[in-house]
Amino acid sequence: MSWLLNLYQTYESNMRRVGVIEKKHNDQEYTLLPVSHTTQTAHIQVNVTEDGNYHSAFIITDKSDASTLIPCTEDSSSRAGSKVAPYPLHDKISYVAGDYIAYGGAVKEEDPFTAYINQLQDWADSPYAHPKVKSIFAYLNKRQLIQDLVNGKLLALDADNKLIGKWDKQYSSLYEDKPTIFSIVSGEQESAFIRFNVHSSTNWVDIWNDKEMYASFVQFYSNKLGEEKLCYVTGDLLPGTDKHANKIRNAADKAKLISANDTSGFTFRGRFNVSHEVAGISYDVSQKAHNALKWLIHRQGKFIDQRVFLVWANDKEVEILDLDDPCTMEDIVELTSDGKSFTNAEYAREVAKALDGYRNTLSSPNKSDVSILVLDSATTGRMAVLYYRNMNKELYIDKLIKWHSTCVWRHRYRKDQNGQYIEFIGAPTTKDIAYAAYGPKANEKVVKGLMERMLPCVVDERTIPLDIIKSAFYRASNPVATEKWEWEKTLSITCALINKSLIDKQEGYEVALDKGNDNRDYLFGRLLAVADVLERRALGADENRASNAIRYMNSFAKHPARTWKTIQASLQPYQARLGAKGYYYSGLIDEIASMLKYEDFNNKPLSGKYLLGFYSQRHELYQKKAKEDNTINLSNSEEI
Repeated sequence: MSWLLNLYQTYESNMRRVGVIEKKHNDQEYTLLPVSHTTQTAHIQVNVTEDGNYHSAFIITDKSDASTLIPCTEDSSSRAGSKVAPYPLHDKISYVAGDYIAYGGAVKEEDPFTAYINQLQDWADSPYAHPKVKSIFAYLNKRQLIQDLVNGKLLALDADNKLIGKWDKQYSSLYEDKPTIFSIVSGEQESAFIRFNVHSSTNWVDIWNDKEMYASFVQFYSNKLGEEKLCYVTGDLLPGTDKHANKIRNAADKAKLISANDTSGFTFRGRFNVSHEVAGISYDVSQKAHNALKWLIHRQGKFIDQRVFLVWANDKEVEILDLDDPCTMEDIVELTSDGKSFTNAEYAREVAKALDGYRNTLSSPNKSDVSILVLDSATTGRMAVLYYRNMNKELYIDKLIKWHSTCVWRHRYRKDQNGQYIEFIGAPTTKDIAYAAYGPKANEKVVKGLMERMLPCVVDERTIPLDIIKSAFYRASNPVATEKWEWEKTLSITCALINKSLIDKQEGYEVALDKGNDNRDYLFGRLLAVADVLERRALGADENRASNAIRYMNSFAKHPARTWKTIQASLQPYQARLGAKGYYYSGLIDEIASMLKYEDFNNKPLSGKYLLGFYSQRHELYQKKAKEDNTINLSNSEEI
């Protein structure tokens, strides 16, 4: 229940945001929903006058404008199948059109329009009724909606003056062009959702954005709620409910987090007689908690194959640092033009300073917490909380500092504003880790599963699962199986994972080359790097084929001594081609090989440490070459 309580408190702390329209990056609108309200995709808008007459109507073709905030009851928000449960104001044609039967509409047992118009009249006659509600009721009570829409050429009739179901070529003789309505609705015309608005000479706001309308229905419906029961979330006696909201992730989402409609199976039957014996949640808490969750998901949730990853603070509206990338790492550590390297300790201090600066912006009198929530649905009707964690903000920042200071390596796969790759030091995101372990074409179900498994590594400081590190290690050791950019990205991310696991064992390595390190695997990695750079220098920039060191890398990781003999033999023609320029690389190979102990030069498979040695040595050589090129260019400019 703690996650429901935190969401409820979030709603209470952000009451001023209720009904305020916000936009995503794609211009899709969303808001913190009022109590007893939901969203629905509207297909047709009907405008009526203040005195209750038809004014105009149009089909809503702009999808960004179709999402409409509407009032709802407990029954209507959870209606399914043939159950008659009208929304209080906006609804489908079969509910809101009094002439639906006259135009061929079929009614089974209960007439949807009768249930709808009686409910609307109850609201219009109440002391809480808004003038707009009375105008819409006056119009709909005339029972001529379909007639007006047909006259406006928004709905299509067949030769018998009946509503056409689904569009068929046989109706081409009646209509020159296919009516627009059939391109908007996925089913029959009767499934079109109608929203109403009141046209006025004054500057009235749209009904779905009118806070007075929200308040009108909330006051009206609050007097219709059931008896008071103990709410397990707040501990107060409040009107209860056993019908909870859906549409949590989007307007078409039917999955519910709380559901108790099992009357024949064994979800709770056999352990409890009725559903409220399992847990009792008040209507007010359920509405506010679910609406806060919807708002937060729109605002800052991350989606992977419909799995939601959400981090938020429940005290006030504030942007909480992302688990993956709390701040741009290149802003924390700016790599200097001369390639100066940071030690792990220096980098950790820079991360701590940056996040400590952010820590101050999170300070609040009540010292509230940060919540982390992961949601997903196995079926279309059921959703589950897969992961939930609530912790103090200070502790949360400390966890981020620890993660981004230890799971760190030098990378070069991000792009700047100009689309150019930039070099940065930082921790890879959990999504990038998933792609490093399973490839960029990995199934999204695999990716979201790995991201969920990585959360405890960040939040609870657990060790990275060994299977993830091994999978990334095998892909990084097999460069010929991937494109060069993909392998380079996989390599640096794998180095970050391996070094993180070593740091957890108090054996962590620096990103910069450690020339005094005599570890067998590290030295073998350095040898492979020198062989790769030597051959690349001899081939020149015009030759793009992989070096022998890269082609034999997978075999080298399994049988280093045997494979190294093959690689070293293949270097001879390249050493000869380089001539005097190759002496440095040959001498470096001898220097590294001399650090290997006699008993260590064997075919025992290499550990992940060899990748750390390979990466650091290769980077060191490329940095040295860049400095030499700069020196040559400087000398030429001076001569000129």
